[in-house]
Amino acid sequence: MRNSTMKKEYNEIWRKNQLRRYKLKKEYDPISGKGCAGHRLVDTDPASGSIVMIPESMAADYAYSPTMKAIDRERLRCRHDFEYWCARCVTIKDKISGADTPFILNAPQRRVTSLLEKDRLAGKPLRLIMLKARQWGGSTLIQMYMAWIQSYHRRNWHSLICAHVKDTAATIRGMYSKLLSHYPEELWDGDEPPRFGSYERSVNVREIAGRGCRVTVGSSENQEAVRGADYAMAHLSEVAFWNDSATKSPDKFIRAICGAIALVPLSLVVMESTANGVGNYFHQEWCRSKAGKSDKRTVMVPWYEIEIYRQPLKREELPGLWESMDAYEHALWEKGLTLEMINWYHHKRREYPCHTMMQAEYPTDDTEAFVNTGHNIFANEHIEALRAGCRPPKLIGEVDGMASNGPGMLQGATFRPTSTGNLKVWEEPREDNNRYIVAVDIGGRSVTSDWSVIAVIDNSGEHPEIAAQWRGHTDHDRLTWKSAAIARWYNNALLVIESNTLETENTEGDNSLYVLTRLRDHYGNLYIRGDNDGQTGAKVGFHTNRATKSLVINDLIVRVRDGEYTERDSDACDELAVYELKPGGTYGAKAGHHDDILMTRAIGLYVARQQRGGVNDEELRLMLDRKRW
Repeated sequence: MRNSTMKKEYNEIWRKNQLRRYKLKKEYDPISGKGCAGHRLVDTDPASGSIVMIPESMAADYAYSPTMKAIDRERLRCRHDFEYWCARCVTIKDKISGADTPFILNAPQRRVTSLLEKDRLAGKPLRLIMLKARQWGGSTLIQMYMAWIQSYHRRNWHSLICAHVKDTAATIRGMYSKLLSHYPEELWDGDEPPRFGSYERSVNVREIAGRGCRVTVGSSENQEAVRGADYAMAHLSEVAFWNDSATKSPDKFIRAICGAIALVPLSLVVMESTANGVGNYFHQEWCRSKAGKSDKRTVMVPWYEIEIYRQPLKREELPGLWESMDAYEHALWEKGLTLEMINWYHHKRREYPCHTMMQAEYPTDDTEAFVNTGHNIFANEHIEALRAGCRPPKLIGEVDGMASNGPGMLQGATFRPTSTGNLKVWEEPREDNNRYIVAVDIGGRSVTSDWSVIAVIDNSGEHPEIAAQWRGHTDHDRLTWKSAAIARWYNNALLVIESNTLETENTEGDNSLYVLTRLRDHYGNLYIRGDNDGQTGAKVGFHTNRATKSLVINDLIVRVRDGEYTERDSDACDELAVYELKPGGTYGAKAGHHDDILMTRAIGLYVARQQRGGVNDEELRLMLDRKRW
């Protein structure tokens, strides 16, 4: 009976797979126009008499006529039909055979082309950010699209090719050289034969003869060499690998380049890269674009869209593959992938010691692509699960008392809504006693220094939840009383101040250490530590050192991994994504990033666990070892 049932199940799986394969078979012929991008009209090729599908824009061109000469017709189609132009005029080197071959777009290239053409025909500036996968030819496509614009649509339309190193940019420009050297002269729309000419003896700049279009190559390592030129298009390659230092910033460099490119039709900026972990400029720009806050469309090509990543499967081989597939591979089937795709993935995974490395090389989605195989503490999938709880605050404002500083802030402390306030409130105070914990991480006073953060944690439910958060810059004494006022508003919550700064920086006449002592006289529900840090006597605040930091971070790792707290602020998730184990064994944010919000979670949630009975350091280690990712 079981064998009969399994046979029926396998027959159904095979039937579904055949249907999926059929849907993938879309006829594509750029010469006839079948399967090409954009709106097309049926027409007859006068030279061959065959039926072709031409772009609607070509038929609407004033120069078009059914009786026009064949060569004029072909030139006009090259102007309007990028995919036809690629097949007819562009020669590339085939990656597998190494032979020169016409440029016939593959499936991912056609998808990106449709996005570019949609914006071009709408008269919009062309802006993309592409997350690259291996072997689909994203750089080739962008370079040829730029060449098409310079060959048929614009004269004196200068372009920049900039990569992380100059050799990479030069390789990309080499595609241009091959294009021009093999270009059919009868279809060339220039005053001179197609070729690259020198421009004022520059080694970095070439000019397309007869078109007046300059092509400049450069690198992020030598930024001054490409600044200040008159660019209308920019292809920025492998941006995730551009050096980010005190003297060289991808952000400033790219803004300088793109800021000079006018927002006009046929202007183009494409930023592309393979992923290089999270937290860098490319990852930030990708997230910004994905959220709709950028001028760029996001394009990500998953491995399964690339036709070469498929391995044939015979009907009799299905049971063996199906039984050996793990939960992730079964999820790929549920996602709609074919068995041939999964069969390739299943066997390719054997080349990698862990699945994370496979995901980084052959990502299924952008989250996998940005997985950092280096020293990140928190796994991306756990961060994304945590991010699902984030949402805009109910209220924004400040908590004020009878005075602007000192003990008077605690008198009549109440919330005042204001759009410019630094306090975000997701949950207003409830009357339950001992419900809330307020954790404070002290930053700097100036806008260029670390943030100061006050986090309110509701510790009453099954898992703690973030109820409110204040984030800003202010003097340390004002921050101390501000945190106490917020704690007062939250029903005299337990106030946990990370006291390192106040204990070690008693400068500028602010008497920071004295403030803690004074606070104890006016606010009774403070976190008090004993002498377990090697110092004698009980003291106000949580002192972070190598031992205690390891303790609270390990607790946070467990919380994030196992979904043991609810986050509301997406900025907290961003900080988790760039938090790493440093070479010396210490924890911290990647260079150029912050961990102030993260530390309020680590300290506050650790105290919340202690409040519920808690665990010790050894128990936390066992929790980590019991369920590591």
